[in-house]
Amino acid sequence: MKPFIIGIAGGSGSGKSTVARNVAQALHTESVAFIDMDAYYRNFTHLTLDERRAINWDHPDAFDWELLVSQLAQLAAGEPIEKPVYDFVTHARTDRTVVIPPACVVVIDGILLFSDARVRELCDVKVFVDADPDIRVIRRIKRDMTRRGRPLAEIIDQYLTTVQPMHLEFVEPTKRYADVIVPRGGHNAVAVEMIVAKIRGRLDGAASD
Repeated sequence: MKPFIIGIAGGSGSGKSTVARNVAQALHTESVAFIDMDAYYRNFTHLTLDERRAINWDHPDAFDWELLVSQLAQLAAGEPIEKPVYDFVTHARTDRTVVIPPACVVVIDGILLFSDARVRELCDVKVFVDADPDIRVIRRIKRDMTRRGRPLAEIIDQYLTTVQPMHLEFVEPTKRYADVIVPRGGHNAVAVEMIVAKIRGRLDGAASD
């Protein structure tokens, strides 16, 4: 049976990863593979750390689309992948990989996930998680300070120079590709229940064919 692939997009700090995790947890009776688009940033190890910090990481060109599409297609074909591991402190891909085995359901999330037509084509259901801009920026500040060890001034500067402009130019417009729009961020239990019900219905239908 072909895996059911659900793509979850939304702005930085919108709660898309929370939705992805909640969907995966609600499908505890099924095998679920979870992958994050952040793992597929291009590898700029030939640049210095200061040069890597200056890269616009919120532009579609910052992602290794070929690798992402290739590995998502492998999962769609029921094959395992070796997902890259990205280090947000050094802004570079590590030497490690994580083996993601085949699964009945594949959940993938990322801010610019729906920017590429090939990815949209591979997704059976496309979800866009929406949240107010002030909520998103507060969540981003808390995350980057606690998890990624970045100073407040650097986070604010990045938000104003790249994150916010790129959201308006590239992220927000992809909302039109979504099959489901989840308001109020990642803790919308009703929306998660609806998404899970849709997946279970598709899986049950495929199993009975």
